[in-house]
Amino acid sequence: MFHWMKSSKRAGQDSGAEAVRQGLISLMNLTMLVEARDPYTAGHMWRVSRFSRLLAEHGGLSPRDQTLCELGGFVHDLGKIAIPDSILTGTSRLDDEQFAIMKTHPGVGAHLIDMQPLGALVHDAVRSHHERPDGRGYPDGLAGEAIPQTAAVVGLADALDAMTSDRSYRQGMDAGKALAIVADGQGSQFDSHWASTLLDAIPSREIEHVIGHSADGIPLEVCPMCHGPLARPTNPAESVPPCRICGAELDDRDGEIVPTGRMAAAEALQPRADRALIHTLVERMLPHVH
Repeated sequence: MFHWMKSSKRAGQDSGAEAVRQGLISLMNLTMLVEARDPYTAGHMWRVSRFSRLLAEHGGLSPRDQTLCELGGFVHDLGKIAIPDSILTGTSRLDDEQFAIMKTHPGVGAHLIDMQPLGALVHDAVRSHHERPDGRGYPDGLAGEAIPQTAAVVGLADALDAMTSDRSYRQGMDAGKALAIVADGQGSQFDSHWASTLLDAIPSREIEHVIGHSADGIPLEVCPMCHGPLARPTNPAESVPPCRICGAELDDRDGEIVPTGRMAAAEALQPRADRALIHTLVERMLPHVH
């Protein structure tokens, strides 16, 4: 009887962990497909997730809170699923009307996340990552300590990646300039503690190893046809995807990405999640979220 009870308890724990694993996989798959709508943001979710974890680690958070920041960083832009392509992939800065529409994405994301079994873990990061200590953020105009910790971390990580990444209408700035902007905005645009952590506690080499990458040790590539960003698959056995900006079919020849001279088939241009990357992240997070 006692042996049966122990076995049942273990089986229940195993099935609970598997449910959490599948929930994380589902959440990350959906988020990567949202990101793929804008090819210029290649690797953005991973970089924000990695910056968030670095901040949480060097800022002294517990392993569980580090994981919540990492997960929140990955899924923070889920609400962009509702933003029209004309705004999401535009080639110029947003005007006031377009920006008003873009500002709806945290609320949309929070609504979507609240329908997910694991939504409570990342609700704050999704809804509040654009809030500011001075109260001039959105969607709720929170200020100071009213901003949840995970949202403050993810918001800073998101801003750092936005500044250092290329967009269709401008080139990314170098890390030094981005950090100077963070220093100027400390306490107003960015939480003072987390800005200090970024500026003083994280070695510059760790920041540089994230900028311009789509996963650990995998730098972004450049399409040889249109010069847009390309994310290599994390699994080296997978073929290089076509460029979703210009539609060029591409090949990897001894580590160099070259055009084949053909346009990619419509099926190949469909967005796909990087399963190997998701698996790596989920297995690291799993012990701290169930």
